[in-house]
Amino acid sequence: MPNLHVALTHYPVINKNGDTIASALTNLDLHDISRAAMTYGARSFYVVTPLGDQQILARRIVSHWTSGAGAEYNPARRRALELIRVKESIEAAAKDIEKNEGIYPKTAVTCARHHTASISYEKFGHILKNGLPCLLVFGTAWGLAQTLISEADYVLQPITGTTDYNHLSVRSAAAIILDRLLGAGR
Repeated sequence: MPNLHVALTHYPVINKNGDTIASALTNLDLHDISRAAMTYGARSFYVVTPLGDQQILARRIVSHWTSGAGAEYNPARRRALELIRVKESIEAAAKDIEKNEGIYPKTAVTCARHHTASISYEKFGHILKNGLPCLLVFGTAWGLAQTLISEADYVLQPITGTTDYNHLSVRSAAAIILDRLLGAGR
């Protein structure tokens, strides 16, 4: 199984005007992306936000489903949400992976916009087969800020549909990308 870690970052991301912001987290993102990450064998799921109130909220949601009433009510969801680690930055997430794996991870970012240096899912899938840790970063709001994209080791090609509409929810994009990278049909 590939040594893949997933991150959903809320900063630095951009708003519809292109300004760099910190976005609010959503309960649905935590639930759905952790379930997709568990389904496809990701080793961890980092929820990244520098905002203290958002970190508290994320930990409260996770706690409800991992040790609160939700854990008894839905053990399958508990398993998925146990993947979640709340960190203040992508750098903190990468250092956590390094602490646990003994090596700093390569980073791959996702983006709905085309980049000249984008790599295919097939090529990144081959990279994952080497067993070294990789951190796959998804962005909220209107996507990752260019500063974060520029710092990544890899930029995955965007998901394209059959129309010119290109504004998937991050939950949908995460599921599609994880399936393209790790699904049985690849």
